[in-house]
Amino acid sequence: MNGLLFDFDNETPLKPADKSPEARIAELSDLLRKYQDEYYIQSRPSVSDAEYDRLFNELQDLEQKYPQFARPDSPTLRVGSDLEADFAEVVHAIPVLSLDKTHSKEELMNWVLKTESRCGKAEFIAEEKIDGVSIVLTYKEGLLVQAATRGNGFVGNDVTANVKTVKSIPLKLTQPVDLTARGEIFLPLEAFAQVNDRLAVPYANPRNLASGTLRRQKSAEAGEIPLDSFIYEGFFPEADTPVTHAQVLSRLKELGFKVNSRTTLFSAGDSQAIAGYIEKEREERKTLPYEIDGLVIKLNDIKMRNELGYTGHHPRWAIAYKFQAPEGISVVKGIDVQVGRTGRITPVARIEPVVVSGSTVSNVTLHNQDYIDMLELAVGDKVTVSKRGDVIPAVEAVVEKNELGNPVWKMPSTCPVCGSALVLDGAHHFCKNMQCSARVKGQIIFFASVAQMDIETLGSETIDFLVDNGFIHSIPELYTFDFNRLKDYPGFGDKKVELIEKGLEKSKGTDYLKVLSSLGVPEIGNKVSETLIKNGIDSIDKLLKVVDDADVVKLTSFEGIGEKTAQIIIKEFSSPILRAQIEALRRAGLKFQQEAPLQKELINNKFAGQSWCITGSFVNFRPRTLAAAEIEARGGKVVSQVTGKTTHLLVGAEPGSKLDKARANGITRIVDEDEFMQLLAEA
Repeated sequence: MNGLLFDFDNETPLKPADKSPEARIAELSDLLRKYQDEYYIQSRPSVSDAEYDRLFNELQDLEQKYPQFARPDSPTLRVGSDLEADFAEVVHAIPVLSLDKTHSKEELMNWVLKTESRCGKAEFIAEEKIDGVSIVLTYKEGLLVQAATRGNGFVGNDVTANVKTVKSIPLKLTQPVDLTARGEIFLPLEAFAQVNDRLAVPYANPRNLASGTLRRQKSAEAGEIPLDSFIYEGFFPEADTPVTHAQVLSRLKELGFKVNSRTTLFSAGDSQAIAGYIEKEREERKTLPYEIDGLVIKLNDIKMRNELGYTGHHPRWAIAYKFQAPEGISVVKGIDVQVGRTGRITPVARIEPVVVSGSTVSNVTLHNQDYIDMLELAVGDKVTVSKRGDVIPAVEAVVEKNELGNPVWKMPSTCPVCGSALVLDGAHHFCKNMQCSARVKGQIIFFASVAQMDIETLGSETIDFLVDNGFIHSIPELYTFDFNRLKDYPGFGDKKVELIEKGLEKSKGTDYLKVLSSLGVPEIGNKVSETLIKNGIDSIDKLLKVVDDADVVKLTSFEGIGEKTAQIIIKEFSSPILRAQIEALRRAGLKFQQEAPLQKELINNKFAGQSWCITGSFVNFRPRTLAAAEIEARGGKVVSQVTGKTTHLLVGAEPGSKLDKARANGITRIVDEDEFMQLLAEA
C-alpha cells in the first residue's frame, strides 16, 4: 500500500503476546482485511504502509508455520501463487448475456419510449460502461469461491486465483450471504501508463493488459499488475432480492464491493433527461481516471425487469449506448509480418489509405493471431479503423467479408526473414534465432538510437545497409568494424564516416545506466536499470553474480521489480551470446560500472510546481522523452494523461485527444514547440 497521505500519530502496534497461533492468525486476518477495505475501497487508510507491511509479514510467517490455521479468505492470497493455472471451464449459474447496443441518441430514446410503453412510466438508472474485462463472482456464506470470465455467456474460464489478487474484490463479504455478482475488472489509466512503460512489448490499451493479466499462468504475476474493479449487478437469493437496482448497488456496497459512484437515477416521467446526461458524460469522459466506451441504461425496478425478461442474446430491460470513436472504412489489401528486436512477430494490415482523426492511416498493427481470429479477418475484407486513445490505429471490426473466398489469415510457420520455425510463447509468436538479420537490425537500431546511446549519423538506413551487406552481425562489431571500407559506396563520404566514428568514440563515455538499458534485454529499460543501480547492483559484474546465484529474492526485494522481471533478468543474462556481447563491448571501452551516484540533473527549478503533459510529434525532441527530460531538469513534473491538475500541455504536430481534454479542463497554457524552445532558453 502506498501513495496516500494521512496522520498516524495515534497508531499503536498490535501486540501478539499470549495468543495461540490459530487465534493470532484469525486476529491478523480480520485486522488486515479491515485495513485493505479502508485503503482500496474507502480510500481512507488508518495505518501507515510500514505498519501494514509488518502485520502482513507476520501473518505470512505464521501461515507458513501453521498452514492448517490459514483462512480461505486470508489477505495473503492477494499476492498470488507460483503454481500454474489451468483455466478450467465453468458453467455460469446466472444469465451472462451481452447487451443490446446503439450508437445514436435517437435509437436510445426510442428504446426508452418502447420500454415505457410496455411497463408504464418507469425509473431508469444509468451507469458508465467500463472498458475492461467482464467477471462473474460467486460467494458462498460470504466467501469468494469462484471467479469466471464471461466466455460465451454460458461457459467461462475459472480465473479465481488471479482475481483474488485484485485488491478491490473482497475475499470475504461483510455478511455470510450466498451471492453471484457481475462486474468489470479494469486497469486505471495512470497505472496502465506506468506498467506499460516498463514492458518490453507494450499493450495497445488498458483493456488488453487487464485481459492478459487475468490469463497469466501464475497468479503471483497477476498480482504485480494493480487491477481495479467495479461491481454493477448482484443476484441474491429470492427472499433477499432488493426491489430496485439502486438498492442492489447499495446492498453490494454494504457487502464490501467497490461500486462506481458515477451512477445516475432518472425518476419516472423524466426519461428525456437521459439525452442531457449522455452529453455530460461524453465531456467528462475525457477527464476520468479509467476508460469507458459508453453508458448502460437499465430499468431500475426489478419486478419490471423480470416481466420483460430476456431474448436469446440480451436482457430486454437494458441497453448499451456506445460512444462513437472516430472511425474510417477501408479495405485490407494485405497482411505482412514484422520481426522485432526481441524476435516477436507482429502482423500488420496494409489497408487502403483512410483519414482517421485528422491523419492518414495505411498500416495497422494486428497484435497477434488471437486478435485476428477474434475479428475473423481476411485479406480483402472491408473493415472499420479507429484510433484508440486517438493515437493508435486499430482495426475494430469487419463490416463486409471479401468476395474472393479468402479465409481468416493465419500466421506463417517460419520467420519471413531467416526461415527459422516460429515458436508460440503466450499470445505471441517469436523467431528464436538470435542471428536473424531482422532481430540484429532491431537490436542495433535500438542501441544506437537517440534515446539510448545516441550515436551520431548511425540511423536505421545506415544500419540496414551494414547488416544487409554483411559488414555488421552484432552490436559489438560496431566498435571493431573499419568504416573506411564504406567510402567506396554511395552515400558514405569522408565526412559521414568521420561522424560515425566520432559518434562511436563519444558513446564510450556513456554512463553504465544507459549502456545497460541499451542492450535491449526484455524488461531492462531505464527504470529497471536505475532501480538495480540505486540498490547497489551498480556494475555488470555485480549483476552477473546475482544472475549466477539465481537470487530471485534479492531482485524482488527492490521496489519495482517483481517475480516475472526477476526471472527474465536471470534467464536473459545467463545467455552465453549476451555475455559474449557484454565482454566484447567491455573490451571496446564501454562503461560497465556506474561511476557516480544516480541523480536527476536539475538545471534549475523554473518549472517547479508545474504539471506537463505531452502530445504530438516534434522536430527537436525525438523521441518525446527528450522533451520530458528538459521539463524534469527544470523541476517540472511530466504526466501521461491530462487531468484537472495539469498546468501545461506541450503540443506537437498531429496532437491526439489530449488537446481536446486540455481545453475541456480549462488549461490555459497550451505550448507549441517554438514557445517551448523559448521557455527552455529563458529557464
